[in-house]
Amino acid sequence: MPRARNRVASRQRRKKVLRLAKGYWGSRSKVYTVAKHAVDKGLQYSYRDRRKRKQHFRRLWISRINAAARLHGTTYSRLAFALRQQEITLNRKVLADLAMNEPDIFAQVVKQAQQSEN
Repeated sequence: MPRARNRVASRQRRKKVLRLAKGYWGSRSKVYTVAKHAVDKGLQYSYRDRRKRKQHFRRLWISRINAAARLHGTTYSRLAFALRQQEITLNRKVLADLAMNEPDIFAQVVKQAQQSEN
């Protein structure tokens, strides 16, 4: 009796990998073994970079807040401390958005936070 190889499942598995490798350059999208390595590495990068994206945005927000705060005679560090002292709970994302798109409101926030220092 011949050995059963379950061709359907193995073909589906290979097609899945080649589908994920669609758009890759050269044999990375054509040859199964090469595509498998490329897809595995790509999935590792995407997993890692989903976490890195959060770090990148946090750094971006902090630099935007710092630049806007310096226009008002303070620094990011002093502003963050003053906001905590006044119990103003605005996260970095909101503060950076205010600094970029609503500079008048950001100026009011800075003024409100600095009242504790005076």
